[in-house]
Amino acid sequence: MKKASGFFLLVLLLIVTINPILAQTPDVFRIEYMLMPDNSGDVETSRIKLVLNVPIALREKRDYLILGAEYNRYNFEVPDDLFPNSNDLSKFHVIDVNMAYMYNLSEKWRLIGVVTPRWSSNFVEELQQDDFNMNYTVGAYKNIKDVEKPFILVLGISYNGTSPIDVPLPFVFYEKRFHPNWSYVLGVPKSGMKYFTKKGHFFQTELFLDGYYVNIQNNILLPGNNLSTDVSSTALLLTLGYQYKITKDMSVYLIGGHSLFQNGVLRDEERNDIFTLNDEAGLYFRTGFRIGI
Repeated sequence: MKKASGFFLLVLLLIVTINPILAQTPDVFRIEYMLMPDNSGDVETSRIKLVLNVPIALREKRDYLILGAEYNRYNFEVPDDLFPNSNDLSKFHVIDVNMAYMYNLSEKWRLIGVVTPRWSSNFVEELQQDDFNMNYTVGAYKNIKDVEKPFILVLGISYNGTSPIDVPLPFVFYEKRFHPNWSYVLGVPKSGMKYFTKKGHFFQTELFLDGYYVNIQNNILLPGNNLSTDVSSTALLLTLGYQYKITKDMSVYLIGGHSLFQNGVLRDEERNDIFTLNDEAGLYFRTGFRIGI
């Protein structure tokens, strides 16, 4: 299980770095609530997400500087008698400051660079050095709109400061509208299908990874004299969703599904799994409101 968990952790760390540039219409504002109810492991996870981005046009609106921030608060419920200080894991916080530059290379291609300082911790004490890390992304973006079958392609490399492999990792994302009412997505962090209607409604099915990696400020001493310094959760999810466009750039959405794989663990300073919090699959729900560019 450790090898499989390590692989999913590596993919997850890549996801949280490249996610800001994969959206076809980046969010100016988004508020979202996610819930994974109690499963057979008696564990419940919920999340509140807030996103704010400010695009600044440069060079006659050909290039853009994008300044933004994202905040995620996770509520993680575990039995009180599972281990000492289990209440210290009740809330996790992940704060990103995104600084991106989009350069118009040609009529079809744009280059993208993203620098993301991140603070992720349970914040039960004062801010610590281990709460902070840096993520970097460089990519090329191609968006072909005015054709019969429009598509978007993103290629690049990403470096994550908390990755167990200390090298940049490649990524690919491809979305194509192959029919007036249908499109498909291939890549990481998600693959899926979308069905569009003329009245602003669309439905989608997705297979994607979700999760977090957070520092534990006061550490946790476990049986066997094992000391946990970090907590992580990874889930492979299959979902069906609905979105309604209130206006061209404003929409609400509701998504439901089930995890195919789930692994919430405590880790030591070498990022090895030392205690399993939750490895049982369960239900998944997400809803929110967004304003795109």
